[in-house]
Amino acid sequence: MRKWKRVETAEGTRFRSALAAHEATLLQSLVNSLMDMLVDRETSSPTDELEELTGMRTGHSKPPEDDTMLRLLPDFFRPQHDHPAGSRTAESLNSALRSLHEPEIIEAKRHAGQRMLATLPAGGGRFEIAEDDAHCWAACVNDLRLALGTMLEIGADGPDHLPAEHPMAGHLDVYQWLTVLQEYLVLGLMGKK
Repeated sequence: MRKWKRVETAEGTRFRSALAAHEATLLQSLVNSLMDMLVDRETSSPTDELEELTGMRTGHSKPPEDDTMLRLLPDFFRPQHDHPAGSRTAESLNSALRSLHEPEIIEAKRHAGQRMLATLPAGGGRFEIAEDDAHCWAACVNDLRLALGTMLEIGADGPDHLPAEHPMAGHLDVYQWLTVLQEYLVLGLMGKK
């Protein structure tokens, strides 16, 4: 992965970079896996009579049981056990907000993934994307990092490395590579080199 170069053109701001063939293949695989997870969550949503009557899309009212998906679709509010109304108020509010907004959030994540796949150079090489697509790349790479970081149990303190025999050791390298890719892209979006 090379750094992103921000260029001003007659069509607007563009971002140029290059990927090795194996990097492009890896990104395609990761994005497709993420998209599959999001589709599974979306299609497992229970039917809602109000949705059928009003056409207003609703989603799950309960949080995902899978830690990775829960990291991608977190609760809106944390329960406050010392709150006079108790934690049930936050749980009820989370259920209502999740049901109303989860479909939109999933759609936005899927859109970012689809734009990334559409602009990814299939066999690697140099490529150029528009500013809107660069924002989609940043959002999708962030989701990939969140998902992979959850699987690796990465917190504020690391891990910085895993033993070679650890089954997820290679995944940590991918996580760190995604971190660099995201950093370079964000710096490009901010107009910094």
